[in-house]
This record gives sequence, C-alpha cells and structure tokens, in this order.
Amino acid sequence: MELALFKTLWGHDGSLNEAIQLCKDAGFQGIEAPAPLDAAERDVFFDSLESAGLQWIAEISTCTPSGIFVPLPHRSVEDHLQSLEEAVLISLEGSPRFINTMAGYDAWSTADAICFFEGVVRLQEKHGIIISAETHRGRSTYSPWLTRDILLAVPELRITCDFSHWCVVSERLILDEEPEILELAAKHAHHIQPRVGYNQSPQVPDPRAPEYAEALHAHERWWSVVWESMQARGSTYFTMTPEFGPDGYLQCEPFTCTPVADLWDLNCWIGLRQRHRFQDQFKI
Repeated sequence: MELALFKTLWGHDGSLNEAIQLCKDAGFQGIEAPAPLDAAERDVFFDSLESAGLQWIAEISTCTPSGIFVPLPHRSVEDHLQSLEEAVLISLEGSPRFINTMAGYDAWSTADAICFFEGVVRLQEKHGIIISAETHRGRSTYSPWLTRDILLAVPELRITCDFSHWCVVSERLILDEEPEILELAAKHAHHIQPRVGYNQSPQVPDPRAPEYAEALHAHERWWSVVWESMQARGSTYFTMTPEFGPDGYLQCEPFTCTPVADLWDLNCWIGLRQRHRFQDQFKI
C-alpha cells in the first residue's frame, strides 16, 4: 500500500526543472499538469520527467483556451467530447499514469450531463486510459447532488475528489450531512486533490491555522472514507495532488496583494500530513 504525492504546476512560477527539483526534494512522486501544446515543448516535458524518474498525471480542461479553466459558454456535449479527445491524443504522446479532467458544463441539463459522461467512459475504453472527472465548479460535477445523479446513471465513471468545491457551492461542510453522497463518490473515486474548502471559498487561507481546524478535519474524514473504499475495491497504489492554488484561491492582503501564505509550503504540508495519516490508517 502506497500513497503517491504529485506536485501541481498550477501556481508554479519557475521553470520545469525547478518544479522537478522541488518535487524530488519534498519526496513527491510526480507532476500533475497539462501536456504542453507545442510539440517541441512536449518532447522536453516528457524527457525531463522521464530523466528525473517522475510520474505524470495528465490534466485536461475541456472547451477552454490555454491557461483558462472556466468553460467557454454555450458549447455542446459534442464540443466538449471533441475537446477532450483531442487533448487525450496529445497526452498519450507521453506516458501519463491517467488523465484528470475538468470537463463538461455546469449549465447543461442533467440529461446532457449524463450523455456527456457516458461519452467520457466511451473515450476511456477507446483509448485505453483512465479518465477521471474532477469535481469542480463551472463543470457538470460542481454540485454534490448533480454528481450523485451522474454517478448513479454512469456507474463506470471514475472521479477525482476535490470536495473543496462542494463546500463553497453549498456554503457548508456538506458531506457531513450527505453521507450517502460521500459513500457514492468514494465508490467512484480514482484520485484525490486534498485542498481544504470552507463555506465561503474553495480554499482556506491556511489549513494550519486553528480557526480552520473544523474544515481541515472534515476533509480528512472524507478522504479517509475514500481510501477505505478504494482499498475495498483492491487498490494498493493511491494518488494525491495537493492543489492549493493562485488565481484568487490564495487570499491576499488588500492593496498590497501580499499573499497570506506560500503555496508550495501549503501543498507540501497538506501532502505530507496526508501521507502520515494514510500510513497510520493502514498501519504501514
């Protein structure tokens, strides 16, 4: 049994080589990031990870311009499936462990959302790669209740559990009052992004602060339920990508825009803490 930690490149301002070194120094096992759009840059990216002995989780965001994560408006199910498949083909030029995708559109009907994720499962089978759909605002999985309906209708779908989004959408630590949804999500879980959200944001200013202990401990209870479910399904290798991030997620002081914390410090702290919890939970 092993919990592998991955470093996100979201919020990393330095070079790829610097990210690789940070990853190795912290004892992380890989990088989670999109494949570069430029072919030459992709070759450098893939070669650099291979030379460093690091794994890669490919990240795909459907129907968005490069560097943007909110979907373009009024795109169809077919548009999103085409966007996903094009990015899958690019990602498969490398050797991703699996694909994590922010996919779909929050404004679709439930029927359209289900139709889309049925298409995601077909693409997964067609290309022989796991495609794990992240629970994310702006996407069809933005809500715990809509995600429940999708999972019940598409039992083959795998998901990346970023429960922080559901906390801000519902304005509460929602999975404490919806244990059936937590259990269902855990049965479909493939990957976890351990960011701590609370009732007013998908990211607490600092999970080490005592005023956010309740939110931290709630998320940790939920992640433990996911691990237990994955182990019951036969998993022996678990993945986590700590994803405290920039772009308004990290709170800053007014006027000076000085960040209240260092992102890499936060991600190292939450990741290594979860590794210790994982080892304690499974007596490793």
